[in-house]
Amino acid sequence: MSIRVLIADDHELVRSGFAMILNAEDDFEVVGEAADGSAAVELSRAHEPDVVLMDVRMPVMDGVDATAAITATTRARVLMLTTFDLDEYVYRSIKAGASGFLLKDAPRDQLTQAVRIVAGGDALLAPAVTRRLLEDFVRRPEPGARPESVAGLTVRELEVLRLLAKGKTNAEIGATLYVAETTVKTHVARLQTKLGLRDRVQAVVFAYESGLVSPGE
Repeated sequence: MSIRVLIADDHELVRSGFAMILNAEDDFEVVGEAADGSAAVELSRAHEPDVVLMDVRMPVMDGVDATAAITATTRARVLMLTTFDLDEYVYRSIKAGASGFLLKDAPRDQLTQAVRIVAGGDALLAPAVTRRLLEDFVRRPEPGARPESVAGLTVRELEVLRLLAKGKTNAEIGATLYVAETTVKTHVARLQTKLGLRDRVQAVVFAYESGLVSPGE
């Protein structure tokens, strides 16, 4: 089945370029284009895409607010398009429900791979974006009491969450805990369900905000 994609960017040439690249692949179908955040929200509800390529800075409604509206009312996953890897909207976008970030000047193979990763339910968090998040957390006050939802996690799930928050892949987590990668995937899926998280990106944010992991550990 094709991965249905909606492209949201206020520059027509950018939208056309992304659409041309995606439509050239057998497993993609561009179902719509939006020139602003408000239109992106409306088209997401109308066409039910699997992935929305979302520009951060747009008129009428910016990409962050549009992402929050889309993730709250549809099953679409949002891949943010940024001009700079340290865009000031990165943290807000993750809180709004974005599943990943991609630079606009990324090669075409990175674009197609990123869309496939996000469509598959995983998250795309580049090292530069991770550093941005950590810098933001360092500036924040010490967290208070841990959320009650943490109490519902098993010891193993807590271990997996801590390693996940440090940027470990499933394979690396499995090697550290001496378990199979498929077992790690199961733990990740279960802890996300228990905590009400959409993906690994939100899991990372939760781990730092709840005090399970501290920047610099």
